[in-house]
Amino acid sequence: MPGFTKILIANRGEIACRIQRTAQAMGYRTVAVFSDADADALHVQMADEAVHIGPAPVQQSYLNIQAILDAARLTCADAIHPGYGFLSENAGFARACQHAGITFIGPSPEAIEMMGSKRLSKIAMLNAGVPCIQGYQGAEQDDATLSREAERIGYPLMIKASAGGGGRGMRLVHDAGDLLEQIRTARSEALHGFGSDELILEQALIEPRHVEVQLFGDQHGNLIYLGERDCSIQRRHQKVIEEAPCPVMTATLRQAMGEAALKAGRAVNYVGAGTVEFLLDVRGQFYFLEMNTRLQVEHPVTELITGLDLVAWQLNVAEGQPLPLRQEQVQLNGHAMEVRLYAEDPTRGFLPQTGRIDAWEPALQSGGVRIDHGLIEGQQVSPFYDPMLGKIIAHGATREEARRKLLRAVQDSVLLGVQSNQCLLASLLQHPQFISGEFSTGFIARQFADHPCLHPPVPSAEELAIAAALLYQTSAQIHRGPLAGWRNNTSVPLHYRLGLDDQQWSVALNAVPGEAWRVQVAGRSLELKIIECDGRWATLEIDGIRRRHAYRLHAGQICLFTRPGSLRLDDRTQALVSSQSSISCGTLKAPMDGAIVDVLVNEGSPVSKGQLLVVLEAMKMEHPLKSGIDGVLKRLQVRVGDQVKNRQILLEVE
Repeated sequence: MPGFTKILIANRGEIACRIQRTAQAMGYRTVAVFSDADADALHVQMADEAVHIGPAPVQQSYLNIQAILDAARLTCADAIHPGYGFLSENAGFARACQHAGITFIGPSPEAIEMMGSKRLSKIAMLNAGVPCIQGYQGAEQDDATLSREAERIGYPLMIKASAGGGGRGMRLVHDAGDLLEQIRTARSEALHGFGSDELILEQALIEPRHVEVQLFGDQHGNLIYLGERDCSIQRRHQKVIEEAPCPVMTATLRQAMGEAALKAGRAVNYVGAGTVEFLLDVRGQFYFLEMNTRLQVEHPVTELITGLDLVAWQLNVAEGQPLPLRQEQVQLNGHAMEVRLYAEDPTRGFLPQTGRIDAWEPALQSGGVRIDHGLIEGQQVSPFYDPMLGKIIAHGATREEARRKLLRAVQDSVLLGVQSNQCLLASLLQHPQFISGEFSTGFIARQFADHPCLHPPVPSAEELAIAAALLYQTSAQIHRGPLAGWRNNTSVPLHYRLGLDDQQWSVALNAVPGEAWRVQVAGRSLELKIIECDGRWATLEIDGIRRRHAYRLHAGQICLFTRPGSLRLDDRTQALVSSQSSISCGTLKAPMDGAIVDVLVNEGSPVSKGQLLVVLEAMKMEHPLKSGIDGVLKRLQVRVGDQVKNRQILLEVE
């Protein structure tokens, strides 16, 4: 008799879509669950059945165990795959599935519980003989104890949420004066993100490599590792680029790390897919970091170098089948790289972004390129979930071939409507130090502290010319017929004013029917021809070079994609020129959609420049908002629990 026939995926977005592809290909029926915010999402459309489980906030939907179990009962789903994030490492959820007679596609609740606590897992790893870094993992969690242990460990040190991951609830502290504030922030993030404010402290290794080993175990006692992944390219402890194998790995080091990972897995009788993460220093010494008892975001790079489908392995193991390979049969072929595409604005401190997806046309998936996503044009990116939109992955015979393919795929994936880290990803992939493979976890902070991609964009003369030409062409096409685009003064150029935030540029366009157009912009004179445009794509020739660009026009705006990344320009040609100054710097506005989780001031109270006023939570992270001036709080317009919109006024300091 089969173990199960219908799988409910207790997740959303790209991972829910990815699991469904394999499950459906293997003949299983699938059930999607969705919140109010995801009613029209791709993972819902892909599923055989879908069930609404609550409002947009995760506590009322994707973290609502009872709602998910009710959805399984309603649809007669006899297995649940948790994906990653949300309830994937929740031992209580795994137990609830067991009690309901539903197969949980993952490890045992006991393994999840042990390895899900950084404090308990580190104690277990020390007992199992796995190399660990010096730190404090005790049960006493008061400020006095943590301060005393911090002095014993020494600075710099890491504060980590015991139940956390993904950089949330994690802070690097360089001196004792910052310790208590960072503890408070880490506790708050941990409690909101994981339901536990328990912390551990660890000695901070400065600029190590982050290397993880993929484990897989079955219900018959077999446990193997499937090579390693290098995840050192990170920003604020959040992985940005992952690759396999690690560029500096040797056969001897791989075996040592693999055997240490097996020790970790055996310590908890591990079953299913899991990852043991290590920090690797310049001497080749490695230390246990944590174990993730789930499928990892970066699992595709392992799939591409091994030729295996790890989700298929998960389903087979959950049905009681033995692993299909022994350790000596595992083969690693070629090289694979993955980048994470985020809805965030690198030019504004990487603030998460919300809004409408106006265009999404991923690069062609062939020749070793793979794109995992859950996006549909027209959908809203909400403030309730992680800002990761998808993953772009490439495989090649060599590391350089994989990098080259990945760079092209990043540059060719069209995303319009929300700001993303697309330009940053392309810049990272082209950096000489990344190309050489010589980097550490401090690479982005050190090499990209003042990189041009982190500054507000300045459109090129070509981009401004294209925007003006498409605005003119679209206006002319509204009046189709023999007089389309006709003017009685063709020798006089049209003047456009195009703006971006507080910047503005003038463009002079001389559009003569039947001839190449002349464009004067930014001190340059360009010759431009529009070969074809259909409202989505335009083929233009500028000074003899023909290129194709994606674009979208909305009321008063043009979104233009010129590799790699998007540019949104305002058409201010008809707008009145204002002499008004900008709003006083004493006005604090929300930098994004989110929820107010803390208000630290009252009306009438004095405030000083740099003082923390309000804490905003968006996309699983807390964002401290501080005063830009000294003064008195004149007006407070929010309170804890309020949902606020991007640019909404929160308070005013006079």
